[in-house]
Amino acid sequence: MSAKESILSAPYFHDEQAAYEFVEARLWPNGPICPKCGVINGHYKLKGKSTRIGVYKCKACRKPFRVTVNTVFESSHIPLRVWLQALFMIASSKKGISSNQLSRALRITVNSAWFMSHRIREAMREGNLAPFGVNGGAVEVDETYIGTDPAFQKIYDMRRYGNRQKYKVLGLVDRETKQARSFVVDDMRAATVHPIVRENIAREARLMTDESPLYKRLGRQFAQHGVVNHRRMEYVKAGNPDIHSNTVEGLFSVFKRGMHGTYQHCAHNHLHRYLAEFDFRYNNRTANGVNDTERADKILKGVYGKRLTYETTTV
Repeated sequence: MSAKESILSAPYFHDEQAAYEFVEARLWPNGPICPKCGVINGHYKLKGKSTRIGVYKCKACRKPFRVTVNTVFESSHIPLRVWLQALFMIASSKKGISSNQLSRALRITVNSAWFMSHRIREAMREGNLAPFGVNGGAVEVDETYIGTDPAFQKIYDMRRYGNRQKYKVLGLVDRETKQARSFVVDDMRAATVHPIVRENIAREARLMTDESPLYKRLGRQFAQHGVVNHRRMEYVKAGNPDIHSNTVEGLFSVFKRGMHGTYQHCAHNHLHRYLAEFDFRYNNRTANGVNDTERADKILKGVYGKRLTYETTTV
């Protein structure tokens, strides 16, 4: 492809055969793998006139298969080239892209665009369990609130109970690796938050939080606990500019702008996938040396083993 040519002119966005070859090259770098018996390169390609594109047959178990089996693309009636277009659009949109806009751009129904978006978000879930701050680096922790939980809307009055009726999100950002990890939590109590922080942050890390009493006792379990008092309009510790929580606040800023401006509404049982989407783009942003094409490639490599059906979307 020419340097001046648009990325959207790539053959795999327009030709179904090219789309399958593109996906196969990334999911099967060492050759086709049978999803039934696991045999590598023990296959032959079916080339009949009525045969679907990209179908192989395993010589060992004699079962037909395609590269879409056991991925988010499995059993989809939408052409693979359209999937790749949607995947690139979501990967390259900093604050996300709504199902309505996706349906108009791809000329599919809104329901299909909504389900497709959730499947792609599922592929964006990284599942990295390595703790933050392993080299004694600074890790920022903060909480935020978004939306309104219908289960509490009639019970709590915001003027009296503040954020209790909102969805609760806990965010962690490792300054050294520039990686983020967000969690949907049921409440902001120590019994809920402390285990999450301890499991995801190394003990030698330097914990950075605001003045919330939620972190006061927790901070003693780490090498250092830096605190800024937002109530006193303190956003960077005087005399020690290393102590602040502005990085995780920036993560929440992009997340909320996307949720309020693009998606506008999100049910509680889908919030974890939206968090996965924004975490993925944050962790693979341009500042970390990842461009739009590379980001889309990373999503594509994460589609395997994450099949999501319409019935299980709420799980």
